Amino acid sequence: MPSPPPPASSGPETPEIVGFTHRRSLTVEWGHCDPAGIVFNPRYFEFFDWSTALLLEAALGLNKAAMMAEYAMAGTPVVDTRARFLAPARFGDVVEIASGIIGLGRSSFRVRHKLTNAGRLAVEGEETRVWTMRDRDHPERLRAEALPEAVAGKLRGG
Repeated sequence: MPSPPPPASSGPETPEIVGFTHRRSLTVEWGHCDPAGIVFNPRYFEFFDWSTALLLEAALGLNKAAMMAEYAMAGTPVVDTRARFLAPARFGDVVEIASGIIGLGRSSFRVRHKLTNAGRLAVEGEETRVWTMRDRDHPERLRAEALPEAVAGKLRGG
């Protein structure tokens, strides 16, 4: 008799969270879903973007407008993202999203998102984002800037 498949979990190919973590609940609304009432896959990337914004607000203790003013930053655009879809979420489900820092670079940081539905891992995602400022010579352009040490320390969980 064949063995049952292993449970969905993070393996060696999915780095574990090592820094600041933020958790939140989200109720799946009809507008998140396709006509069958299942979350339309691109909406998960919207959930991840929103969750990263909430993670930064919680880690730094500032809302986005205050963060941009405090650090003279222009934003944290996504430069790489991916997801694994393991189980569906449906209209009316209350899902939990845990978002945490899995790596820091000079000007970038990586975030892992784990969305669970009824205690089961449903979607796992990852983003790489870059800390940016407006280019002084070309203000319409963004340029990567080193993460301020105060920000990096808080993202590490300190």
